[in-house]
Amino acid sequence: MNILLLSMPDSFEHMPTVAIRMPNGALTSLAGNVDQNHRVAVADLVLCQRTVRETVTRLVREIDPELVGLSVMTFQRRTAGCIVELIRSLKPTMKIVVGGYDPSLAFEAYLSMPVDFIVHGEGEVTFRELTRALDGRCDMHFISGLSHRCGDRWIHNQQRAPHRLEDDEIRLPDRSARVLKGYTILGRQADVVETSRGCTYDCSFCSIIEMRGRNFHTYSFDRVITDIRDAKVHGARTIFLVDDNITLNVRRFEGLCHAIIDAGLNNLDYFVQGMTSAIANHGETLAPLMHRAGFRYVFLGIENVLESDLKFLHASAKNTLRAGGKNMGNATIQAIEYLHRNKMYVIGGLIVGSPNDTVESIEANLAFARRYVDWPYIQHPTPYPRTPMTDDFRRRGLIENERLEEYDGTTSVVRNEHLSADEIEYLRWKAERGMKTRHMPAAFRHDPWFVARNVAKMAAHTYRGSTLRTMLGLEDERQAFMRYKEIRGQERHYL
Repeated sequence: MNILLLSMPDSFEHMPTVAIRMPNGALTSLAGNVDQNHRVAVADLVLCQRTVRETVTRLVREIDPELVGLSVMTFQRRTAGCIVELIRSLKPTMKIVVGGYDPSLAFEAYLSMPVDFIVHGEGEVTFRELTRALDGRCDMHFISGLSHRCGDRWIHNQQRAPHRLEDDEIRLPDRSARVLKGYTILGRQADVVETSRGCTYDCSFCSIIEMRGRNFHTYSFDRVITDIRDAKVHGARTIFLVDDNITLNVRRFEGLCHAIIDAGLNNLDYFVQGMTSAIANHGETLAPLMHRAGFRYVFLGIENVLESDLKFLHASAKNTLRAGGKNMGNATIQAIEYLHRNKMYVIGGLIVGSPNDTVESIEANLAFARRYVDWPYIQHPTPYPRTPMTDDFRRRGLIENERLEEYDGTTSVVRNEHLSADEIEYLRWKAERGMKTRHMPAAFRHDPWFVARNVAKMAAHTYRGSTLRTMLGLEDERQAFMRYKEIRGQERHYL
């Protein structure tokens, strides 16, 4: 059977495609976990944002798939619906399956779409069994984690338990299935590798617990090293480790760093997401080891520097510095100092706009970001499906915007007790542009040729909406902000 797997073209504001075009690791994992009698093609549409219709049309005609799969996040739902309609018009008899965070956590929204199957949660084994059922080798009704059409009604099978990664049930990804090229981070060919899944924290803004429960499972180091080698063979020079919470087990993370060094794979650049508490509490030995292993950028889950906001976000525990068995306050500054001391850059993940935030509390976080982080990744509380935060916002009547295509983290869709959604977003937008510009010299030192060639494009993206009048102070910056909002809205239309 010919299979085409698509990820959506919608990208995050903080990940402009001029600088970052990362693959969807779930799709190559699906490709690597079907039986070998199937021919699978993987296409990340973020690589062709301006030619989505033409690219999908070409791929459907060239590959002639019998099954098309779409990986969808909440803010990509509208685009996914357009692509489903396009596929149906090109080949009405084709079977369509959707999966990912949005179909898993808001599957009701897909029951009225012209799709045939919905995969809930992790997809590798469910998708493998679905392809076998379509081959006539097993019964659709007994596939855990699957919803499927039966005539005019939907049948929802029992849920599938999270995969225990230690048992080798999940095979390595198949990167050779990719049919588009151009994955880069700052000009270097990039890829993604997963070493673990899950998290045991209960942050109110996060979908992971709802997606797979509260657990933490890990791949063996041998498998991870084989995966990294495969990514390198396919051209990667930068690896983003996409684990939900890789620093949950610090000793294991240290072991992974040693494994990378021992395998001679520390000549690659690694990007990783980490908790402030883990790095602050173990950074004296962990941070030098990370540098030796090749880690260069660390996305630090700061969330917020004010304890009142951390409590609302349910993120206090993972941001606490501990010494002598006692809590010593916020761990963020200590974590950043360890990373900077060991020549790593900090991508500062903060969330501003919680229900009790004021202009002063938001500005306190923005001032912290200006002083301490190298690249801001500041977001707003967003009511993603089935998160505890969403229930809270609905109960308080704070959700101002129900346009899901704008649920991308950097569009403020929720007001709070003091400020409108637009005012919250404006404060972030105004502050972030300067922070990003100040990182350019450091980015130039790391990737001089890329920055030299693309600095104008990156500046145009960062300052879109602004004009010469804005720069000279001859107009209110809010006018530039409104133009930016219009431009951002136009960018969300890919078909």
